[in-house]
Amino acid sequence: MTTQHVSNRSALICVVDDDADVRSSLSSLLRSVGYSVNTFDGPDEFLASDAVDRASCLILDIQLREADGLEFQKELIESESTIPVILISGHGDIPMTVRAMKAGAVNFLPKPYEDDSLLEAVAEAVLRDGRRRADMHRDEGVRLRYESLTPREREVMGLVTAGLMNKQVAWQLSLSEITVKIHRGNMMRKMQAKSFAELVRMADLLGVRTKSSSIHANSQSSSQ
Repeated sequence: MTTQHVSNRSALICVVDDDADVRSSLSSLLRSVGYSVNTFDGPDEFLASDAVDRASCLILDIQLREADGLEFQKELIESESTIPVILISGHGDIPMTVRAMKAGAVNFLPKPYEDDSLLEAVAEAVLRDGRRRADMHRDEGVRLRYESLTPREREVMGLVTAGLMNKQVAWQLSLSEITVKIHRGNMMRKMQAKSFAELVRMADLLGVRTKSSSIHANSQSSSQ
């Protein structure tokens, strides 16, 4: 049992397979290393559950009685689902494997597969999902901090991250340079930016860096 298997006991693994024996076998294997498991006999049952948003990995059989696993994987991607998918099949071939991996599957395992191979694939999927959720949490934190800024602090953030010096920002906003420095300091503190480079990355994430064309337009109108 690897460290990854033990360290992700809270991870939920979903299995979609129309073979009851396969579902039971996979459930027992995954539960034996500490994962939570939900099983479904088809895509519709899975989509109707509340596990879609909570799952850290989906193990999906390609040959289902009433559905095509590859097509369902495609539908998940088109619906902007980010759940990592592991495809399994008793009739896998090279073109099918290539298609699955190009579509974003974490892995493709032909039946019969080794338990260790499946567990390694699941561990990789859970790790990938953990990183995605951590990124989402971080990004949401940045957005919440940005919302705490005053309108003027947001203007200053947009301009300084576009490359303007304090005196240029002051001229653009008809403020004194000292006032701009105060707004900039407050903005850096509220955004919890440890460096200017980090602030620029935040501005890029938020899409709030002032475009050079806007700065030029303001300069032209002010000079007329």
